[in-house]
Amino acid sequence: MKVTAIIITKNEEANIVRCVRSVRFCDSVLVVDSGSTDRTLELARAEGAKVHSMEWKGYAEQKNASLALAETDWILSIDADEEATPELRSEILRVVSEPGDRVAFSMPRKTLHSGRWIRYGGWYPNRNIRLFRKSSGRWVGNEVHERWEARGPVADLNSDLMHYSFFNLADQVERNNRYSSLSALQLRKSGKGFSTARQFLKTASKFFETYMLKRGFLDGYPGFIISVSAAYSVFLKWAKLWELENGAEKV
Repeated sequence: MKVTAIIITKNEEANIVRCVRSVRFCDSVLVVDSGSTDRTLELARAEGAKVHSMEWKGYAEQKNASLALAETDWILSIDADEEATPELRSEILRVVSEPGDRVAFSMPRKTLHSGRWIRYGGWYPNRNIRLFRKSSGRWVGNEVHERWEARGPVADLNSDLMHYSFFNLADQVERNNRYSSLSALQLRKSGKGFSTARQFLKTASKFFETYMLKRGFLDGYPGFIISVSAAYSVFLKWAKLWELENGAEKV
């Protein structure tokens, strides 16, 4: 069976070389870009990837549209800030050669934060379906989160997909700001109304969930940062919903 790796990008020059090199075992590597202004496309081409440009459609629809560019049925979907380990590559080649009735495979994802691979706080194993037959499912989701919805049996892989999520804390703060805006819009579209009590309870419970229930404290100080950041992201989401309802964002 042949496999195509698909990477959607925008201004990923810091990550793209590592990502493309990690999936060279695939029969084809496609980079689908939505308006990079840095060296992403130049670096991707230099590593042998086929580059396509596509107007941004949202996470799920961008990935669905990208599937039409692949000439193989089996797809490995990987983000630019991720890397397939040698162990994962071997496992992918093995299962694709004899998939049986399975149409998709999930894999654990391990994320680097503040120089430490995070194992708690709900960040690991963080399983996602990333290897699948494009003819047996589709990407679904909202403005922030997308997932592969498989039509058929799904099996689990054991090897990790490595995730280099944030360059530093400033990058994490910027991403919290961006994603909380998208989440607020999603709340508004779903008909959820702002509530001070709900905002307070959900913010507090998010910290308790990640730091205590999911044992984020076992990741040391990075675990504390992650839990505070997760709670703050929830706070921002509801604050921005209030802003949308009151028109304050236009002031």
